[in-house]
Amino acid sequence: MPIRIPDDLPAAGILKSENIFTMSETRASHQNIRPLRVLILNLMPKKIETETQLMRLLSNTPLQVDIELLRVDARASRNTPQSHLDTFYGDFERVKNQKWDGFIITGAPLGTIPFEEVYYWDKFTEILEWSRHNVTSTLFLCWAAQAAFKYLYGLEKMTRERKLSGIYEHTTHHHHHPLVRGFDDFFWAPLSRFAEFDSEYTSANSDLTIFADAPEAGIYLAASPDCRQVFITGHPEYDADTLNNEYLRDLDEGVNPMLPENYYPSDDAQQTPRATWRSHGNLLYSNWLNYCVYQVTPYDLSELI
Repeated sequence: MPIRIPDDLPAAGILKSENIFTMSETRASHQNIRPLRVLILNLMPKKIETETQLMRLLSNTPLQVDIELLRVDARASRNTPQSHLDTFYGDFERVKNQKWDGFIITGAPLGTIPFEEVYYWDKFTEILEWSRHNVTSTLFLCWAAQAAFKYLYGLEKMTRERKLSGIYEHTTHHHHHPLVRGFDDFFWAPLSRFAEFDSEYTSANSDLTIFADAPEAGIYLAASPDCRQVFITGHPEYDADTLNNEYLRDLDEGVNPMLPENYYPSDDAQQTPRATWRSHGNLLYSNWLNYCVYQVTPYDLSELI
């Protein structure tokens, strides 16, 4: 089944060129089926790139998915045309009186900033509180995962001295749980964060189930007992060159970044990196949509509590 997205969204053309089955709003409006309604709060600077990456993963399921894009406020973006934001992104006030099957909150480049200094922290926590009662399952990515850990569970922010960047091997736990159904015992995933997610600390101070972690990188995948909150501390949606672009950006800004680990062949930044995480990323999003959303969401969303 396809993903349904606005006719003129840039992602539509990109996904079509990759032979990914998308459906225009015009065509989908004539079908008598109940699609899943998924809201995306995109906090990343390059919004077109991020929305395309996420939609690529959401499209790889037998379910029809309706996507709506949300911004945290109407401030201008340095990396996304204002016309794109005005055309495709809505404000929270437009959606807060509705119910949603799924909700994705992206990461944000705020790893070293205290939460109370983030200018949209109050709005962000308002949205988190709203999601607990109006969404079947919410997926938190990277910075959003750490922020939700703090707000929902009182888990204190832990920040590394140096950024964790690269492709890391993680161990899968609780293999028979639907969220990790089909996962290999070990898998690779991209990380790009200053946040520290310690497995022992999290287990001792919350009821979260940890489904995947790594010795040097900590928690990668965790969820509440009912999977209404699912946390991914990395970026399975990243393209093969995303970490390279971040590395070059940091070099240009004089940050003196470390070379992303396990990323460039022979650790040579002149060589083309290869994606080793696509199959895991697609399976993770497919499992989340199927088992945490589709299988448990009510047909009539007004019944969601």
